[in-house]
Amino acid sequence: MSNIAKSSKTLITKAATVPPKPTRAEVETAFRTIIRWTGDDPTRDGLVETPARVTKAFEEWFVGYETDPEALLAKTFEEIEGYDEMIVLRGIPFESHCEHHMAPIIGRAWVGYIPTGRVVGISKLARVVDAYAKRLQIQEKMTSQIANTIDKILQPQGVAVIIKATHHCMSTRGVHKHDTDLVTSRMLGAFRKNAMTRQEFMSLVD
Repeated sequence: MSNIAKSSKTLITKAATVPPKPTRAEVETAFRTIIRWTGDDPTRDGLVETPARVTKAFEEWFVGYETDPEALLAKTFEEIEGYDEMIVLRGIPFESHCEHHMAPIIGRAWVGYIPTGRVVGISKLARVVDAYAKRLQIQEKMTSQIANTIDKILQPQGVAVIIKATHHCMSTRGVHKHDTDLVTSRMLGAFRKNAMTRQEFMSLVD
């Protein structure tokens, strides 16, 4: 059997074994079970509507799975009068959730790129950050996803992404270390090859 055939068979097998998405009622039932597991009564007045509220909150927190980050960058502008200097959107706030404990990750992202003849609306950069943030994540992967997507779609001279975030999986549980943040970066193209370009970007990061 060829490698292509084996890959196709693997994908078909995985698709066949993935269970269908649970219904809203099933999710609410699961949250009632969790409430009982904590030791409380999901039928008391203060909690009777909690499973529905938490389900709605999860829909908002994880809406990134319904968003195509690449499509967000599809519309670009070419009338830029030859502009080819660095573009940086600073301090983009985001909320995500750790894929290991589903605890909040709260942080900010700095996104920069050097265009090659076309630019994208700046709000789209923030939307790309949110598209990846609103999923179960680890910060390292999210940093790479943002940079790689911008690089793939815009094909600029370079892309730089820095993320600073606090992780509740280590501040509200486990080691209980407060007032710490994790810093990750991804440098591509000119930002990786040229130390001066990279330093210019770094100087714009608070």
